Amino acid sequence: MTDRQTAVRRGLRLEYLTLGYNVVEAVVSMVSGVLAGSIALVGFGVDAVIESISGSVMLWRLKSDDHHKREEFEQRALKLIGVSFLVLAAYVGYEAVEKLWTREAPERSIPGIGIACCSLAIMPVLARTKRGVGREIQSAAMVADSRQTELCSWLSAILLGGLLLNAAMGWWWADPVAGLLMTPIIAREGISALKGEGCHCH
Repeated sequence: MTDRQTAVRRGLRLEYLTLGYNVVEAVVSMVSGVLAGSIALVGFGVDAVIESISGSVMLWRLKSDDHHKREEFEQRALKLIGVSFLVLAAYVGYEAVEKLWTREAPERSIPGIGIACCSLAIMPVLARTKRGVGREIQSAAMVADSRQTELCSWLSAILLGGLLLNAAMGWWWADPVAGLLMTPIIAREGISALKGEGCHCH
């Protein structure tokens, strides 16, 4: 087995691991968010769904690595990941503005705080490892996917801050403001991926 094949297999394992965790994260976040009326928490769950789609795209890309159209598949994967970022940014931004406008206060969410803490611990490690594999196999799509995983850790920190401020201080506006803080970060990564700026492999 060549070094590249070994790296691709490692990438596949990482994507399966990320996909499995994201399914759990999505279910816990969206159910908790709906029950608590938390846009940041629901948005975090939607991010997990979109990251699962991104991971599925990368599984398809990595399984096609030996195909003669590898570069064509690479560009398609990168564009799909970029679109997924922009869809998420639009959703979170809209919902956050609506919550601020209606002054709808979220309830406290202990499960939401728990899943944010778990993601804050797990996602940076997954992102760093995936980025290393992406650079090793010269895959801009996988590097972009690792950035989406890294973004999840940033979103976890923002989400956790909003949930804790609401739980401890009763600051209802901290939740939608956390959602607004997420929006430009997500959109920037989407534009970067659509422009094909995912690799910086050298």
